[in-house]
Amino acid sequence: MAPGVFDGVAPGRRSAVLGARLGDAARAYERERYAEAAKILRSLEREAPGVSEVHELLGLTWYRMGRFKDARRELTKFTEQTGSVEQNPVLADCARALGHHEDVKGLWDELRRASPGADLVAEGRIVMAGSLADQGRLGEAVALMETARTRVKRPKTRHLRSAYVLADLKERTGDVPAARSGFAWLAQVAPGFADVEDRLVALG
Repeated sequence: MAPGVFDGVAPGRRSAVLGARLGDAARAYERERYAEAAKILRSLEREAPGVSEVHELLGLTWYRMGRFKDARRELTKFTEQTGSVEQNPVLADCARALGHHEDVKGLWDELRRASPGADLVAEGRIVMAGSLADQGRLGEAVALMETARTRVKRPKTRHLRSAYVLADLKERTGDVPAARSGFAWLAQVAPGFADVEDRLVALG
């Protein structure tokens, strides 16, 4: 966490204490102790409302706990305060979980226009494709995922995740050869990734 995030909202010594507590919350989050992180963050939010770092981490914590309405509320505060699109993929996934597909599209369009980086755009694309699939628009979901680069020489996590989603969608549309090809490529370049081997066995 950036030092001094509570400067201006708490006196010097108290600001340092709050900063240390935010660090405690971040460590609890990293260790997947989400209830502990939420307890600390809610206390910080009450004492020092309006600190974007608190809203961001609390939103991510609620998201991990499956509390999508709460996550959306906190992450919306973060984006309003900072103007950042960094959490748009998570916000979009919250909207998807709540069945708000128009919001997913709006967040995806905003992210795509901002083009903040390949990893974030890839995550946003995956969520948007999932939203389309949820609506039964599998062909559009496939077309969207086919715009992603996947089979590169040195694939990163975003390439693997995108390739997996595309292979899954291909299977759901009945294009078994394409699905098998996608999962086989993943098994070759990233053995043990997700449940790729099981998916290949199931496809025969």
